[in-house]
Amino acid sequence: MLSRACTLSAARAARAAGAVAAVSSARFSTAAPAAGGAVGFIGLGQMGHHMAKHLRSKTDAPFVVFDKSGDAVSRFCAEAGQAVDVAASPAELARQSSVIVTVLPESAHVQEVYSGSGGILEGIRAGALCIDSSTIDTSVSADVSRQVIAAGGRAVDAPISGGIMGAQAGTLTFMVGSEDDADFERARVHLAKMGKNVVRCGALGAGQAAKICNNLLLAISMVGTAEAMNLGVRLGLDPAVLASIVNTSSGRCWASDTANPVPDVIPTAPSSKGYSGGFKTRLMLKDLGLVATAARDSKTPLLLGALAENIYRHMSSSPELADQDFSVVYKWLAGRQDA
Repeated sequence: MLSRACTLSAARAARAAGAVAAVSSARFSTAAPAAGGAVGFIGLGQMGHHMAKHLRSKTDAPFVVFDKSGDAVSRFCAEAGQAVDVAASPAELARQSSVIVTVLPESAHVQEVYSGSGGILEGIRAGALCIDSSTIDTSVSADVSRQVIAAGGRAVDAPISGGIMGAQAGTLTFMVGSEDDADFERARVHLAKMGKNVVRCGALGAGQAAKICNNLLLAISMVGTAEAMNLGVRLGLDPAVLASIVNTSSGRCWASDTANPVPDVIPTAPSSKGYSGGFKTRLMLKDLGLVATAARDSKTPLLLGALAENIYRHMSSSPELADQDFSVVYKWLAGRQDA
């Protein structure tokens, strides 16, 4: 029979997360953190949910989560398969944790979770390591890291590549920026539980720089793949045959061989699932905005990048396309009849 303390802890966490339905307390543990502290995870969205499941399954220390969405917390706790504590705020999570991983959508969310009211910095333990795997503005990332260090913690930026499929499979690539090798090595222990490749890119902010460069190329290559596939289909080619040619020739890329934008060419691709379950068009537009800012600050010309941003901005103006996987650019192109 569950203890009263356990039941109350679950209900309090559910209310704090804004849950409509009560969260099942059977999945929660209220055991005190070990001497070394718990592992905390903030952000149980499409990427974070799968990342946290991998990290929880390979972590012996107490595990604490926080998310504003009660539904996201409920789902994670139901699927985790192991005891999970739920914090009422980022500050409460920080008080328990020696390692904190954050995976959040935008710069403003990261700033709020770290330095806002009830944020991580209000409860951070001395020497606690904060690993931010969000994709945000490089200047914001560096500023948040400096705040963590000034508060007595340690920080690395570790944005991710590999998409939802990589998060599910545990094959993500982490691009890490850190103040020194010691922080990187400490973070690598935890990142390796969620991904396949963990690479130190340089000083604080270098991980974010590498990530936006990668996503710039990804956006351009997806548009190019969609254009080539659309042309081939209109010329009478079977898209599966065309894809097989491209993927054994010089045009091969991730957009063609893993996330091909034509439905039913690759069964596991978002395009074959109604363009669902992938990286949303509006999030690609957000990342291209980060690219544009970095390019402007560094006086770097963007020719194809600017065109790709315009394409995804136009697509994001459609509520339907904005929340579908960014490979839906093929569907958008296929519906056009330009001269």
